[in-house]
Amino acid sequence: MEKPVITQAMIDAYDEYTHLTLDRRGFMERLTKLAGSGAAAAMIAPMLAANSAQAAIIAADDQRITAVDITYPGAGTTEMTGYMARPAGSTAKLPAVIVIHENRGLNDHIRDVARRVALEGFVALAPDFLSPSGGTPADEDKAREMIGGLDPKATIANAVATVAYLKENDLTTGKVGAVGFCWGGALVNDLAVNAPDLGAGVAYYGRQPKTDEVAKIKAPLLLQYAGLDERINAGIEAYKAALEKDGKTFEIHVYEGANHAFNNDTSAARYNKEAADLAWGRTIGFFRKYLG
Repeated sequence: MEKPVITQAMIDAYDEYTHLTLDRRGFMERLTKLAGSGAAAAMIAPMLAANSAQAAIIAADDQRITAVDITYPGAGTTEMTGYMARPAGSTAKLPAVIVIHENRGLNDHIRDVARRVALEGFVALAPDFLSPSGGTPADEDKAREMIGGLDPKATIANAVATVAYLKENDLTTGKVGAVGFCWGGALVNDLAVNAPDLGAGVAYYGRQPKTDEVAKIKAPLLLQYAGLDERINAGIEAYKAALEKDGKTFEIHVYEGANHAFNNDTSAARYNKEAADLAWGRTIGFFRKYLG
C-alpha cells in the first residue's frame, strides 16, 4: 500500500479525539470513512499520534548537559517529581525555565524539550503534573484520562509551588519563566494569573484564561498559535483585548498553515518544522530578554 494522504479532516478528527468528546472507537470509525478503508486508517492513526520511538533532538546522554530526575515540594503536602536539566560544568547561577507537558504527561519528548532549553543556558525543570496521581503512565490514552481527572486548582497550586522551588534553588538566579504546550500552554496562562513571581511565560496553542483574571498577570507573555487550530484560536481576540486593556506586556504570533501541536516533532502529521523553528527562536529570545 502506498503512503496514505493525510487530510486536514483527519487531523481535526484526531484533535477532537484527544481534546474533546470523541472516543477511540468513534475516532477510528471516522478515520476509516475519511481514509476509505480500515487498512488505510490503521496506517494513518500512528502518523497522527505522537511516536515515542522518534529519536530525540538532544540525546539523553548528551555530554553537554547534566540531567536528573528529582523530587521537590509541591503545594501543601504534595511531592512533585520532575526532570531537571542544565548545562554541564556550569558553575554560575542561571535563569530557570519550567517546561510544561501536553495532556500526555511527562514523556520522552518533553524531557527532550527540557534538554533543548538547558542547552540554551537555562536550568530547565519539566514537572510531572500527574505526580499526585502516581505519575505519568506509559499508555497515552490513560495519561490523557488522568490529566482530565486532575483538580485544576490543585494543579495550578503545584505550578506556583514549582516557581517558588526554582526561585530559591541554589542553581538559579531566582528568575523563573515557563513554557508549555497544549494543556501545558493553558497552564502557563493560568500560572501567569496566579504567580506574580513568574518572570516570563510562553504558551504554545494553549487555552486562554478568563478575561476577568487577566488583570492579575504580571509576567510578560509570548503567545504562539497554529493558524489551523480553530478550537484554541477562538479565544485569541478576547484574550488580546483584555491584555491590551490592562496594559500587559505581550506578543502574539499565529503560524499560518500550522496545526495544533506543530512543535511536537514526534507527530509526523502535525509537526511543522518551519513554524517550530521560528517559534523556538522567538521562545529562547523572549526568555533571554526577560530572564537574563
